[in-house]
Amino acid sequence: MGRGKLRIYLGAAPGVGKTYAMLSEAHRRAERGTDCVVGYVEHHGRPRTEVLLHGLEQVRRRELTHRGAQFTEMDVDAVLARQPAVALVDELAHTNVPGSRNAKRWQDVEELLAAGVDVITTVNIQHLESLGDVVHSITGVRQRETVPDEVVRRADQIELVDMAPQALRRRMAHGNIYQPDKVDAALSNYFRPGNLTALRELALLWLADRVDEYLQQYRGEHNIRSTWQARERIVVGLTGGPEGRTLIRRAARMAAKGAGGEILAVYIARSDGLTSASPKELTVQRTLVEDLGGTFHHVIGDDIPSSLLDFARGVNATQIVLGSSRRRSWQYLFGPGVGATVAQDSGPDLDVHIVTHDEAGKGRGLPGNRGARIGRSRTIAAWLVGVAAPVLLTLVLLSVEDGPGLANDVLLFLFLTVLAALLGGLRPALASAAAGSLLLNYYFTPPRHTLDIAEPQNLVALVIFFAVAVAVASVVDLAARRTHQAARLRAESEILSFLAGSVLRGEAALDALLERVRETFAMESVALLERAGDIDPWTCTASVGPAPAARPDDADVDMPVGDHMALALSGRVLPAEDRRVLAAFAAQAAVVLDRQRLVGEAEAARALAEGNRIRTALLAAVSHDLRTPLAGIKAAVTSLRSDDVAWSEADEAELLAGIEEGADRLDHLVGNLLDMSRLQTGTVTPLIRQTSLDEVIPLALAGVPPESVGLDIPETLPMVAVDRGLLERAVANIVENAVKYTPDGTPVVVAASTLGDRVELRVVDRGSGVPDDAKERIFEPFQRVGDAPRGAGVGLGLAVARGFVEAMGGTLSAEDTPGGGMTMVLTLGAAPGPRPGTSAEMPAEATS
Repeated sequence: MGRGKLRIYLGAAPGVGKTYAMLSEAHRRAERGTDCVVGYVEHHGRPRTEVLLHGLEQVRRRELTHRGAQFTEMDVDAVLARQPAVALVDELAHTNVPGSRNAKRWQDVEELLAAGVDVITTVNIQHLESLGDVVHSITGVRQRETVPDEVVRRADQIELVDMAPQALRRRMAHGNIYQPDKVDAALSNYFRPGNLTALRELALLWLADRVDEYLQQYRGEHNIRSTWQARERIVVGLTGGPEGRTLIRRAARMAAKGAGGEILAVYIARSDGLTSASPKELTVQRTLVEDLGGTFHHVIGDDIPSSLLDFARGVNATQIVLGSSRRRSWQYLFGPGVGATVAQDSGPDLDVHIVTHDEAGKGRGLPGNRGARIGRSRTIAAWLVGVAAPVLLTLVLLSVEDGPGLANDVLLFLFLTVLAALLGGLRPALASAAAGSLLLNYYFTPPRHTLDIAEPQNLVALVIFFAVAVAVASVVDLAARRTHQAARLRAESEILSFLAGSVLRGEAALDALLERVRETFAMESVALLERAGDIDPWTCTASVGPAPAARPDDADVDMPVGDHMALALSGRVLPAEDRRVLAAFAAQAAVVLDRQRLVGEAEAARALAEGNRIRTALLAAVSHDLRTPLAGIKAAVTSLRSDDVAWSEADEAELLAGIEEGADRLDHLVGNLLDMSRLQTGTVTPLIRQTSLDEVIPLALAGVPPESVGLDIPETLPMVAVDRGLLERAVANIVENAVKYTPDGTPVVVAASTLGDRVELRVVDRGSGVPDDAKERIFEPFQRVGDAPRGAGVGLGLAVARGFVEAMGGTLSAEDTPGGGMTMVLTLGAAPGPRPGTSAEMPAEATS
């Protein structure tokens, strides 16, 4: 008997409908005549799920006793004895009661599969073992029941049961998932919109990787070599040069344009181990591509274009990013190059992008001097062509009977002289001309094997040869120098144009400018140093690269900028011709630094302007909102002091109550104004200490009618690190605002819960709510969104509350209340130390 097949319904969170989908599939199979039984399904009191159990055969569960309580688990022996075609087993990650046959339910499922029984089961993404730490960081809940990823990966079918977070919260609010007494706690903790969105993304990404594995397996089994563009995969071809960083960043931008894009950087090394790549640079590029979320691959292959295309097709890539060729124009005589070959052989299923970069592979570096540009290997080749090649040519011509003649011999030696000039400049060409003249005279000019010249025309030919060789070498060398100078001037003009453009655009990124200096001159580090006076120590204003110089004297190159500023470069000594461009960079760095400081001063001025605006609004509020209760108080006092009217005791009591109410309103308004002024001036200094919420919250509710607020503060809450006075004022303002906007007869709910190392206080009202675009604006001073049905104020309550909460290191934000209204979420840090009781966990239905 073969192994059974496993089908898994994977959900992002409890309540998305995994069990419902599993039971629906069982009914479909039963209608087709398949023998299906229910091994274990828990409906958790959900009516719609319970209805689907009707009509399906259920195997009797096994009863177990643990610590004096009765539990039921799936009876594996009973299911095996029944030997159905398909068994339904809910909650794959469940931990069995001690005394069961296996410790985990997934082990029970393995037994059924081994016996040839097909199994349909369910599991949530948070129960995968590899995602435990990620889920804990998101939700604050440590999952105690997990299943190894490999068990889920081995499934024959995995189907995602998905639901939008808003829809799931609506199902929760309607009582379709948990009992009504658990709904508020669930919505406030595990089923927050952010938690559900993050868990949904985890499920989609995990399943996408699994689908990709299926696709790769299928392509391998069917030997499919063409690219299926189901997912954007971008292969970056690296050579080990610094231009690789540019290619990686460009590929990252391309991948970011579409969801699910993947970057694979590959370096192809020859099998003989000969390479010109820098190991240090490859290490930097490996780190860069991994930081950008990609992977680095090292491949061995002698034919680079073919190896690159084989790798790209093997990983089902859709695009290849290559750098433009660094070869000279004449080098294309030896072949079209890697980029052109890859583009030609890629076919219609692979897009090839050629990204331009600097020829030297050092960013936007300036061309070096003539000797540095030629290089050691090229100089050696020029001397070999100029000195050794004439000797070899002489041996070849002497071995040929009846050679080509003196005129042709002269042309051949002249060709070697011109080639030496092209490779190494004037000196190898002069040496070649001298060597060629001597060899022509000794071996090919009668009388041979002597330096004598018998015929005048031969002497003229040799003199003309030497003169033409020197002239041609000089012209070639001069043209090369002029070309080099033009390239250098073009590079300088491009850099100066960039600097001028950055000034016009107002760019003020000092670090980016210093990084540009480091790339341009191929330095290890660059620092902008500054000091206040001639005898003051130098300070580093900004730097890039490792170990920047602390003083100009410690740098390899320093460029003064005024009397008290300098640009210090470490890495190598620059030639004098580069200092002109370096001076432009230094001047621009000083301009950028001044601009940054001006921006800071402008921000300070803007803050002063904002203070003036607030003061203006304050005066307007004082002139209106404070005058109203004062007018009421004055009118009541005037009435009481009037001798013309005889007030009854009831009338006097009513007038005195009006005076007291007006005084309370004045006290509240003045208190908020003073608090706001303290926040604006930065004079609020919290006295942080461990405090219990149940000691502070009742004091904060003294200003509202008792029947207007309902409390839900668990005794097991940990202590919080807060300033008791500030927390009391903040909560009082939040609750008073909620009561103001809540309809009569509907109490405001004040509930607290734990979430990881945080404590959340949620103030829930059932008012008209606030639009999404106004949820941040309500925390600004003197802002009132909508019309208050009763009461008045200057719009400072929530602004003061957020200021106090942030001063204590917490956060205050607004959310929509499911079913209508607004919920204020106040988050505080839990104090270190043991909690009074067990921490709040997910409901049992969510963890099992």
